[in-house]
Amino acid sequence: MAILFAVVARGTTILAKHAWCGGNFLEVTEQILAKIPSENNKLTYSHSNYLFHYICQDRIVYLCITDDDFERSRAFNFLNEIKKRFQTTYGSRAQTALPYAMNSEFSSVLAAQLKHHSENKGLDKVMETQAQVDELKGIMVRNIDLVAQRGERLELLIDKTENLVDSVFIYIIVSLLCGGFTWPSCVKK
Repeated sequence: MAILFAVVARGTTILAKHAWCGGNFLEVTEQILAKIPSENNKLTYSHSNYLFHYICQDRIVYLCITDDDFERSRAFNFLNEIKKRFQTTYGSRAQTALPYAMNSEFSSVLAAQLKHHSENKGLDKVMETQAQVDELKGIMVRNIDLVAQRGERLELLIDKTENLVDSVFIYIIVSLLCGGFTWPSCVKK
């Protein structure tokens, strides 16, 4: 029960990687990276006796391969930690980096975190809670964006209504001045 392989990539360009053991992880990872959409997302794929977990944020993919009995929450805790460390260390440089540009520095971070998250079950609850808080923050941001969009649509509707009311008053005044207006019986004077 362990994390076997971890990689950080921009699209299909691998920036850093580390393998816990031997295998054809790199070839399989390249195939999976080609299928991952570039929008922000997190997902788990299953193949044979392995699980492929990934987080994609700002076109950077954080992916790990685990045994099929490894807990999904632990894998995503690992990926969130890797993502945080990678973003802190490299920031926007990752958007233009060459293949394996960060591997010499960051593979040791991957190795240390791989070992830590594969062996340490005691931090699971804290990490899981942190992951849930981060997920809730993301949901709240999306909801606030939706409310703001609705507010903009309401503002547009209010403006159109005010313009319509102004047009009706202008019509009534012009009609009264021209003498061709009769007050509708359904409207109170």
